[in-house]
Parts: sequence; structure tokens; C-alpha cells
Amino acid sequence: MEQKKEIKIEITPEIAAGHYSNLAVISHSAQEFFIDFVTMAPNMPQAKVQSRIVMTPENAKNLLFALRDNLTKYEQTFGEIEHKLPKGGKPQGGGDLPNPFQA
Repeated sequence: MEQKKEIKIEITPEIAAGHYSNLAVISHSAQEFFIDFVTMAPNMPQAKVQSRIVMTPENAKNLLFALRDNLTKYEQTFGEIEHKLPKGGKPQGGGDLPNPFQA
């Protein structure tokens, strides 16, 4: 039987504080995926990239599976995450945040 190797992960206080992001822009080349985490405010003409993560396609796919697994566990514990729209079901003009994950 194989033993799992434990990896000790260190996090500095600056990194532990984190960055808020309400938008992710994803692009790729043949060798890497680029994920820019952005903070966008309503009615502002410009948004700021808070962090850029570059990873291999294999690791991007592993991230996809890990996010899917964690979202499933979250929803089993707290209930389904619903996409919120203003009353009436139509997005309001001017302050909308685009959803880059919708086709």
C-alpha cells in the first residue's frame, strides 16, 4: 500500500490576506493557461487585474476538477448557488458585471 506524501505549504501574511475578485478573464496559448483575476466596480470604465496565474493545460484541467468537486461539496452543505438577477429577471443597464463563463 502506498503512503500519501504530505506536502507542507507555507503562506505569508501578505498572501494570506488575499485579493478580492469578481471577474476572471481566461486566455491560453498552446503551452499555458492565463487566468487574470480582476476587481470590477459598477459604472467604472476601467478594471484592475489583482492577480495573474499562469499554469499548464494539465494543471488548468486539474483546477477545473477541483473547483467542480468543491462546488458540489459546498452545495451539498449550503444549498444550490443560484445566479442572481434583479427583480424582473432582466439585467440593469450601466452597472452590470459581465459573466465571462456564460456562452
